[in-house]
Amino acid sequence: MGFLEKLKERLSKTKQSIVEKIETVISTGKKIDETTIEEIEEILISSDVGVKATKEIIDIIRDRAKEGALKNFLDLKSLFKEQLINLLKNNTSLNLESIPSVILVVGVNGVGKTTTIGKLGYRFISEGKNVVFAASDTFRAAAVEQLEIWASRVGADIIKHKSGADPAAVAFDALEHAKSKKKDIVIIDTAGRLHTKFPLMEELKKIKKVIKKSIPEAPHETLLVLDATTGQNAIRQATLFNEAVGLTGVVVTKLDGTAKGGVIFAIKKEIGVPIKFIGIGEDLEDLKEFNPEDFVNALFD
Repeated sequence: MGFLEKLKERLSKTKQSIVEKIETVISTGKKIDETTIEEIEEILISSDVGVKATKEIIDIIRDRAKEGALKNFLDLKSLFKEQLINLLKNNTSLNLESIPSVILVVGVNGVGKTTTIGKLGYRFISEGKNVVFAASDTFRAAAVEQLEIWASRVGADIIKHKSGADPAAVAFDALEHAKSKKKDIVIIDTAGRLHTKFPLMEELKKIKKVIKKSIPEAPHETLLVLDATTGQNAIRQATLFNEAVGLTGVVVTKLDGTAKGGVIFAIKKEIGVPIKFIGIGEDLEDLKEFNPEDFVNALFD
């Protein structure tokens, strides 16, 4: 199965929650009038597309309907696809020009953060790059063990300290290792507990400061991992992390099997941070660079 076919299959529940419901509304033979538009608006809101993104889409549909430009469902479908793609337009490229380039990965526990790091490592190593993992989630022994397994699996170096060590010190040592060994990329794992004795956001800010002591222009990328199944809660997480550390991109995981994939539109519109990768399965190749056209077409095809 090719990627596009797999994407269509894995987004089937999101398609059912958005596109198929809208198709049902229009296929009843209703005119595309204010009542119909309000029904579409309700579907979008209930499908985690978000208030701001929904308003933008509905305002344009309403304007085109008043102009008489929407004669039938095909006209609406074409406009709808166009607006969804426009909402998601991204610069998905990563800033990895420096050697070493530094990627700081953040997110709450349980979103697939360490797995995402493993898959990113696999991607870069497959491209011929040398990768170092920094095990800066020192509060959970299981997190370090999981990252070690991934490092062994994909062929990355790993820098770790004993459990409970200073997370920033681990990041610093990983950067110094990468510089001395001329490694291409350092990917830093971080803790994800929101409520502890030492607030998570302050810890992340400290890690970022220490990174800059080693490499002033780093981190070159700060990626937030979000679980699509959390729906609108993902927006709150993105807001908090963006305010704390300044995100350069978002990775949305667990899109396979959820009806809440519409949250991608809400994240992009409400936070303004580009979606750079999506996860659609468990395989190593199932973390893909995000392409708005492919994503939207998979929903409508």
